[in-house]
Amino acid sequence: MITVIIAGGSGTRLWPLSTPEHPKHLLKLTGDRSLLQTAYDRAARIGNKTYVVTEASHSDQLRKQLPELPDDAFLIEPGRRGTAHCIIFALDAISRKHDKAEPVAFIHSDHHIRNIDGFVDSFLVADEVSRKNNEIVLIGIEPTFPSTGFGYIERANILKDNGYAHRVKSFKEKPDYDTAQKYVESGKYLWNCGYFVGSVNTFMAEIKRSAANLQKDFDSLAAIPVVGSADYNEAYLALDNQVIDIALIEKAKSLAVVSASFDWMDIGSFKDLHDAMPQDAIGNHIRGNDIYLIDVKNSYISNNEEKPIAVIGLDNVIVVNTPDGILISRKDSSHLVGDIAKKIQA
Repeated sequence: MITVIIAGGSGTRLWPLSTPEHPKHLLKLTGDRSLLQTAYDRAARIGNKTYVVTEASHSDQLRKQLPELPDDAFLIEPGRRGTAHCIIFALDAISRKHDKAEPVAFIHSDHHIRNIDGFVDSFLVADEVSRKNNEIVLIGIEPTFPSTGFGYIERANILKDNGYAHRVKSFKEKPDYDTAQKYVESGKYLWNCGYFVGSVNTFMAEIKRSAANLQKDFDSLAAIPVVGSADYNEAYLALDNQVIDIALIEKAKSLAVVSASFDWMDIGSFKDLHDAMPQDAIGNHIRGNDIYLIDVKNSYISNNEEKPIAVIGLDNVIVVNTPDGILISRKDSSHLVGDIAKKIQA
């Protein structure tokens, strides 16, 4: 199996830790290795070849973080054109060098996963189902709470030849809380985490059936002799911005889904980051030096500067001090950090 790590985005919801110059997947947020590096560690367990798709402005940083990968393993977008064209780009590059019948696993660079053995097992099951049925296989996450921030995959019948996989019945966009609660209580729904497995042949067959515009875009790239040449980059930049779920997956005629046998977290806010980190007896996670607390609980406090931070009498807060700025927020309002970051960057 070939693995493709999608490493894009600016991570504005984790400002000021994450900035356009140093987005979150390049940061050591949950341990001694960056989110990108831990994604590579997982990718190396499930495939014999790993590619990374990234935008040109971050390519040098990715190469420094992953020196074990050869130069041709980095697929450089001249500009962001959404996950649909990111995947089309990878499929074209892979089709020129590999057997088109070999399954390709698409994963993301900014997820936090602890159970690596479970991650490997789930992708091996998806690999087997995709090979046997010649179709795209998704991996979905068993929901642990009624999230309104994720899309959902509705499962249909169990596949007869593999009890770990189901036929996909439908997709549901981010629901309101009451609807999400019904989804969780029914036991029929999985969170859609954006993991896909399928060979080039499988993807292209589904694209031909369900997404004629993506077929046209793939053909326009495949007709150019050299990936990354001036002509190739010009053709890529002429493409529009599309999301793979809307452009292909939700239109697909036949899909299977495997329920993940691993823990999963999308580090999409400081609340998520706090939940992913070890905490003391009163729920605090302290990162950095010169931090002084009195009567503080359930909070994430990070200091990346030499000046001391003092926090007194607060609960459920985020305090982050970096050279790029200072953030002070209620933890349950941390999903709004991206809005502030965009105003600052503007």
